[in-house]
Amino acid sequence: MSGESHRAVTGAVVSPGKGNRLGREKSPYLLQHKDNPVWWYPWGDEAFAAARKEDKPIFLSVGYSTCHWCHVMEHECFENPDVAQALNRDFISIKVDREERPDVDDIYMTAVQAMAGRGGWPMSVWLTPDGRPFFGGTYFPRAQFLELLGAIAKTWKEDRGRVEETGRRLASALASHELAERGGSLSEDTLAGFFRSFRAGFDAARGGERGAPKFPPGYAMRLLLRIHRRTENGEAVGMVKTTLECMARGGIYDHVGGGFHRYSTDDRWLVPHFEKMLYDQASLASAYTEAWLATKEKEFSLVARETLDYVLRDMTHPEGGFYSAEDADSEGVEGKFYLWTDDELKRLLAHDEYASVAAAYGVTARGNYEHSATILNLQPGQSRSNRPEVLDLAMKKLLAARARRVRPHLDDKVLTSWNGLMISAMARAYQAFGEPRYLQAAQKAAHFVLNRLRAPDGRLLRRWREGEARFPGYVDDYAFFIDGLIELYQSDFDRKWIDEAARLQQIQDGIYQDKERGGYFFTDGSDKSLLKRGREFFDNVRPSGNSVSALNLLRLSDLLGEPSLRTEASRIFAAAAGTVSSSPSAFPQLLMALDYSLERSKEIAIVGERGNPETLALVAALRGGYNPNKVIALGTGATAEEPIPLLRNKPLVRGRPTAYVCEKGTCKLPTNDPEQARLLAAEMKPYKLES
Repeated sequence: MSGESHRAVTGAVVSPGKGNRLGREKSPYLLQHKDNPVWWYPWGDEAFAAARKEDKPIFLSVGYSTCHWCHVMEHECFENPDVAQALNRDFISIKVDREERPDVDDIYMTAVQAMAGRGGWPMSVWLTPDGRPFFGGTYFPRAQFLELLGAIAKTWKEDRGRVEETGRRLASALASHELAERGGSLSEDTLAGFFRSFRAGFDAARGGERGAPKFPPGYAMRLLLRIHRRTENGEAVGMVKTTLECMARGGIYDHVGGGFHRYSTDDRWLVPHFEKMLYDQASLASAYTEAWLATKEKEFSLVARETLDYVLRDMTHPEGGFYSAEDADSEGVEGKFYLWTDDELKRLLAHDEYASVAAAYGVTARGNYEHSATILNLQPGQSRSNRPEVLDLAMKKLLAARARRVRPHLDDKVLTSWNGLMISAMARAYQAFGEPRYLQAAQKAAHFVLNRLRAPDGRLLRRWREGEARFPGYVDDYAFFIDGLIELYQSDFDRKWIDEAARLQQIQDGIYQDKERGGYFFTDGSDKSLLKRGREFFDNVRPSGNSVSALNLLRLSDLLGEPSLRTEASRIFAAAAGTVSSSPSAFPQLLMALDYSLERSKEIAIVGERGNPETLALVAALRGGYNPNKVIALGTGATAEEPIPLLRNKPLVRGRPTAYVCEKGTCKLPTNDPEQARLLAAEMKPYKLES
């Protein structure tokens, strides 16, 4: 993809008055296509007006900057003069970054799945000038794509009525595409249903779901830990341990630099798709942190820290925001940045260092990947938590050597929602491990979002890059960031985080709430070009905004003494109940909120000066075990004017720092004793899992 070939092709195709309009954009993905000879438009009124004026169908291409097959299709199709000529002559072409515009992506991905039976990226969809889809697919090789363009253009001219009828029918189906009818209620039986469903597909040898590809199930792991806590079911925690141990030993984990790749292409967690996403680091760091709290297995804490330290080193803006992703490819080769050959390791390392790395990570002259390269993976019998000094030294040398390589492309946009996920992960890690760098990173990122991704009216914006904040926030921007603010308050007890969380929750409720059916719409309703304003409940690689909001509402209700917030959480459960009951495995984050709602969740007030050693001892005791179903507030607490309602009218006992452990507004006897406070907070409502 040389610059010379771009100029030559562009000069051959673009005519005066026409051209590629992506150079004005900030999206790394759109900018990757700014020199294509295709006359790309960004999504917006200008593109739709051109389609209506020229009476042409729209070709919509959706992807993201670290998408391997998006790069392939660009090179094969969008840089090709014949393809560009066909697109420019017969279509209005729109390019969308799915991470900037997840609303556009979701609507048309649903249509593609309905038409083609599957979906993926790059997504290729043909629309009528009013945005109705009539044909779609994913990646197309050049010859097939050219043939398809000709056939669609011919049909548009000769059989317009059939095309428009297909578009009307699909648009109608999209508008009605929703959850199953409301009905039933959610209970511990629903949690048991998740357990049974996960167990039925579980790979007992390697963890995760049986078969390939294997995706890291971070949210399922966290829910299984909650199920184990209240049922003491050994299978639940066993599935967590097997999965997390096998993932951390496999090639899906970056043993040199920390962090997880997107997924494993095989059933052994060995050969990854090498892309690294911020949201995966957040979900998996949280899963490993909680697994350490529940089991105290040192390996889990090491993996959590290495993952977060990777984010701090390689995915953090100097002013605090977290970047979005790192590509799988470097120098045009997938995984090249992460692979090692036997000869290379022998050149880089002393003899004893090489021997240590080879034994620990399975290095051989033959390799385990293409071209005799090796994907490092921790061998049976080797321990991450007890490795020799010579191996530590060798791995540091490898990290330094790798830093001299050509790095994969970094998608350096800052997304509010993904930053919320990472703020939560950093804050949880601080609470668990007590390491200030994680708290400082969470605080800095929160300030970044509040200062740079908020409109003058207080609403959140979606994306920041190179000084530009743009696009109205989606419900997951609010939900994930509010979750981050709540976790930040649980970390440093600075009241401003709860004040901001409450303020943003009010905005979310006012703009996004579905007053009739419960839950939240995904968009604010301002883009009238969209075919629908839908609600999302399913938890995929990222949780849904409704799932995260349910837990936010419950926790804010407990901290702020607002029963109406708990009622709104109940409306989310009711809106999703029919589908959740039939497919519980698709809702791990929502079921974490359900577990909090059903359990004897604790509201804990600690009154005392922050720097007092006795206050700190109470905080440490209440954080020390695995108890996710609680909120903690800390303050002086003596007066009715205390800003956080949970702290009001709770004086010191015997003049010493005191803990009040409460359930649904009713408090047990206060205590000065950290161990007694821990025991009171650990009381739970157990239930049984029927086999």
